[in-house]
Amino acid sequence: TLVKGYETEKDVRMEVGDSVLAGGYNFRFMGAIEIAGPNFSALRGTIEVSDGGAGMTVMHPEKRFYPVQQSGMTEAAIDTGLFRDIYVSLGEPVGNGAWSVRIYHKPFVDWIWGGCLIMAIGGVLAASDRRYRLALRARSASGAPEMRIEPALVNEGALTEPRLAKR
Repeated sequence: TLVKGYETEKDVRMEVGDSVLAGGYNFRFMGAIEIAGPNFSALRGTIEVSDGGAGMTVMHPEKRFYPVQQSGMTEAAIDTGLFRDIYVSLGEPVGNGAWSVRIYHKPFVDWIWGGCLIMAIGGVLAASDRRYRLALRARSASGAPEMRIEPALVNEGALTEPRLAKR
């Protein structure tokens, strides 16, 4: 598909100030800070994303810990656009303020939803076509017997075959 053919995935080790180029965008790791949520504690990373040197966006992936469940979870940061989606997630800390970081650049993801919308519109247009309604009326007005299939019956453990019946 178009998305799979042009996507970029990088799994890299990043220290504070390190930059990585992926999918034509520059990702710069600015560090991670500790934050407290309503039911979790987290380390929130800050990654600046730019294209061609101009500041584009700042992304904040998180590594969360939920004390009640005693479980951890990674929250990816997602930046969507008309022609691409960017996902950034924190892996594990690897020492000295460095983290493993996973970066995905997926072009044309939103176009999948556009294709679904176009197919739905096509289905509505086809179902509302006047030619189908006229053909249905002509068939019922011709007096031709309508054929239907009766369901199979079970008689004392033996299955009988479905049969055609005229109405």
